[in-house]
Amino acid sequence: MAGPASYVNAVPATLSVKPVSNAQPSAQLRAEAGRAADSSNTPGIAAVGMPKTALLSKKPAAGPVTYRVTAYYLNVRANGYSTSKIIGTVKQGTELRIEKVTDKGWLRLEGGGYVHGGYAEPVGPAAPASADVLKHPAKVAKTDAMVVKPATAQNAVLRLAPAKQAEPNQPKSLVKSVSGLTEAHIAEIFEDTALEGHGLEEEILAIEAEYGINAYFTIAVMKLESGNGKSKIAKSKNNLFGLNAIDGDRYNKALKFETKRASVRKFGQLISKSYIGKGYTTIEKIARKYCPANPKWPSLVTKIMKADYRKL
Repeated sequence: MAGPASYVNAVPATLSVKPVSNAQPSAQLRAEAGRAADSSNTPGIAAVGMPKTALLSKKPAAGPVTYRVTAYYLNVRANGYSTSKIIGTVKQGTELRIEKVTDKGWLRLEGGGYVHGGYAEPVGPAAPASADVLKHPAKVAKTDAMVVKPATAQNAVLRLAPAKQAEPNQPKSLVKSVSGLTEAHIAEIFEDTALEGHGLEEEILAIEAEYGINAYFTIAVMKLESGNGKSKIAKSKNNLFGLNAIDGDRYNKALKFETKRASVRKFGQLISKSYIGKGYTTIEKIARKYCPANPKWPSLVTKIMKADYRKL
C-alpha cells in the first residue's frame, strides 16, 4: 500500500498578520468547538496536523473564500461529519481558506480537512487575496495555505507538524465493519469511471458512520450493479444499486432518485434495516436475498473490493 503524501516542513510558512477582534464567544461554543489544550508554544497559534489531500468538489467554485473561526477552539476533521477523525485544532480568530460548503454545512479547507460551518463566519470582500497574504508563496505547501493568518497582532511563523494518516483497512466479508477509507481514497477509486464527480464520497462515508456499512462493500455493489455508473438505470434514474430492478422489467420497475447521492442514502437504509438488522451480516448472506439469481454475486463483489484496495 502506498502511503499518503508527506508534509513539507523543511521551510516554515511565514505569514503576514492582521489583528482580529478578541470578542468573547457565546454559548454556541460546544460540540465541534471544544476547549482543547493549546499545544503550540507560539501565542495565538493552535497546533495543527492536517493531511495534504486534494478532494473532488461537487460543484466548481469561483475560488477559495476566507472564513474566520468564532469558537475558542474548533476541531478540524478528516471528513465532513461529526464522527470523522479529528486531525487538528484551530483557535478563535484564525482565518481559513474554504473551498466549498457541503450540503450539511461543513466547510472544506483548501488542501483537505473540514470544520463545522456553525463556528466560522465569512470575512468581508475587503479581505486580502491569498497571494497578498503569504509572503513566500513559492516555498509554501498547499496545506500551509489552509491557515492564512493566526489570531495575533505580531508577525509569527506557523509550522505544521507531520501527521501520519492511517492506511485503509483490508476489505472484509463482514459488511458491518470499518473500512478506514477517506474521501480522497474513494475519489481515487472512482477515477476514470462514470462515478467520479458526483460527490458520492461524502455520502458513502456518511452511511458507514451512521449504519456501519463498510465503504468498500457499498462501492463494490455500486460498481457491479451500475456497470461503473454507465448503466441506463444509473444514468437516467440515478439508481446506482439496481434497487427494485426486478428481472423481466428491470428499467420500469427500478426506483428513480433525484440524485445519485440519494440512491446511496437509500442503499444504506435498506442494508441496515432489511439485511444487517435481520441477521444478514456478511456478503455471502446478503447475496442470498439481494441477488439470489446470480450465484457469482458475492465473489464478484469481493473481487471488486480487493481490486479497489490494491489500487490505493
